[in-house]
Amino acid sequence: MFNFNPAAPFFASSRAHPDRLAVVGDGVALTYQQTTGYARAIASALGLVGRRGARVAILGSRSVAACLAVLGTGWTGATYVPLGLKLPEERLVGLMKSVGFDALICDGAGEALLTEAVLAAAPDLILLADPQGKRDFGLRPPWRLKETRQDGGAPVMMEADDLAYIEFTSGTTGVPKGVMIPAGGLHHYVTVMQEWFSFAMNDRVAETADLSFDISVSNMFLTWNAGAALYILPSTATLSPAKFIRENALSIWYSVPSVIALMQRTRSLQPGCLPSLRRTFFAGEPLPAAGAEAWMDAAPNSTLDNLYGPTEATVVCLRQEGVKPLQVTPQRGIVAIGRGYPGMEVAILDTNLRPLPCGEKGEIALSGPQLATGYLNLPELTAARFPVIDGRRWYLTGDYGYEDSEGVFHHLGRMDNQVKVRGNRVELEEIDVHLRRAGETMSAAAVAWPVEHGSAAGIVAFVAGAGVSSGRITEVMRTLLPAYMVPSSIVELDSLPLNANGKIDRRALVTMLEERAT
Repeated sequence: MFNFNPAAPFFASSRAHPDRLAVVGDGVALTYQQTTGYARAIASALGLVGRRGARVAILGSRSVAACLAVLGTGWTGATYVPLGLKLPEERLVGLMKSVGFDALICDGAGEALLTEAVLAAAPDLILLADPQGKRDFGLRPPWRLKETRQDGGAPVMMEADDLAYIEFTSGTTGVPKGVMIPAGGLHHYVTVMQEWFSFAMNDRVAETADLSFDISVSNMFLTWNAGAALYILPSTATLSPAKFIRENALSIWYSVPSVIALMQRTRSLQPGCLPSLRRTFFAGEPLPAAGAEAWMDAAPNSTLDNLYGPTEATVVCLRQEGVKPLQVTPQRGIVAIGRGYPGMEVAILDTNLRPLPCGEKGEIALSGPQLATGYLNLPELTAARFPVIDGRRWYLTGDYGYEDSEGVFHHLGRMDNQVKVRGNRVELEEIDVHLRRAGETMSAAAVAWPVEHGSAAGIVAFVAGAGVSSGRITEVMRTLLPAYMVPSSIVELDSLPLNANGKIDRRALVTMLEERAT
């Protein structure tokens, strides 16, 4: 019988050593006992115990309050749904209406986004983290975060197919896709990571990701599962975190690889500068081999692992250990993505969904207990991306890759127009939707540019026959999309190039940019 709740390992740690630090950030340091008090208070205020399938939106970022919201939601057995602070008002309103939340929890920054339009679409129950806040919400007085007594109950246990969280990613129709992760998938991931990497009670783990990025899932739950302390990386340290790592004697770091380049630009990634680290994980985008070696030199006491996996497979599900000489993907200059986690099967499929032999290039497909339930309210897309092949359920990643003769998998980029922009997964077609709307034209396309090691620094838009100026298009796009999805420049053409099928030829647009750059 399945017996798990995302908050249950935290509760066990709290009972074993209540006075150890659980979460540090925002000028506060909470012990496990104090954090339990807040989590129970949130659970009590939510009033969702026994309501299987309830959903709680968390409008917050990388904050202590957001962590408490996750624990409090999990305590009730409900599903937490992070909503990023970079979402424009229109998108927030759309998500509020489409998901049907039972409650909304905001940290201090999230509260600032509660405009009249957002409040009109929000659920009746709103919990605010800031106990000093004085905003008046009329007929719905908000409950504000407070600690409660310690004799409350334990977290409500969940079934394996109950949803632990829903993570929204970019969608091709202009509407985000909600990836539904079951409690069973999260439990498998946490179990494997703990068995492999032995997170310990005296570890100090960096929280490097916002709640809306699923690296945060790993950082939170692996830390609390071990009874360790989570140190929240302040926004002022994101470009150059070396000082933060040293000052807090952090022992575990897990982030996107782009932090390496940022630290190299600031000359803060020097040999031996990160002696306290014992474990390093990179995921979310390709890991350049040169960057991996620079990090290994900077953190000589740390192991390094390159991890791979889409949100649809619960954070990550392949691992390549970083040992010199590095296992590098030929002609790519990036670290291989390695082998699948225990219980997870990896295959390379052709266009007919048949497995390809070693060395043949095709689509990376995943199968096993970490697979998502599917996409929220999108049954057709779920069926297409999670097919059953020979009696086994798979997820088609849309990533191009191959397996070498040693059984190591290599990533060769996206098969479609889904790209990574500064570590964020983006569907170019989604940007197209808003480009056409903002530019008052049917002829518009976006490309990722420039691209290095499979991740883009930004977006360039092309439009033809626009009804408004490029400046106005940019202005409107900023109200519709997160900043990383807004084109850095807009190129106006008489007409956009088309391929043999009559579709806009993005490759030709990229070639155009390459020629201009030479």
